[in-house]
Amino acid sequence: MAVYRFGRWRYSIGPRVLRLPFSFLYKLLKPLSEILTGIELPCEATIGRRFRIDHFGGIIISGDAKFGDDCILRNGVTVGLRSTGERGSPVIGDRVDIGAGAKLLGHIRIGNDVAIGANAVVLTDVPSNSIAVGIPARVLPRKPRPPSATGTADAGGVGSKEVQV
Repeated sequence: MAVYRFGRWRYSIGPRVLRLPFSFLYKLLKPLSEILTGIELPCEATIGRRFRIDHFGGIIISGDAKFGDDCILRNGVTVGLRSTGERGSPVIGDRVDIGAGAKLLGHIRIGNDVAIGANAVVLTDVPSNSIAVGIPARVLPRKPRPPSATGTADAGGVGSKEVQV
């Protein structure tokens, strides 16, 4: 993330002649970070706040991909172009959880509060509050979470079970 943020920051330097040494340094650091982490995250990609990568390695993100806030990626995820010569990468909403090995390809939109299953291949838009699973991914509505039980025997501490009274 430090190399990504450095790459984004260098664009804020106005005169090109002043930006040039920082761009050169970024071009050295980027492949080094890719080798060390197995994550390709170009500074041209847009990521939201609290972007998190769990279990790094084998992650490829296209330069024109966009992520909302609170997104989670796991190892082996690809977010990018569907085919050569075809422009457009995914635009991903807020609170999206992307499982290990998932592929999100092409100019698609992923809504808010979406879960992408492990190894899913997503080629079409996914509406908000949905789950995408399978190859190619099927979109299923997300089941609403039951409201928290009131009147439980315990306050819900570690190792406690909720018991309805």
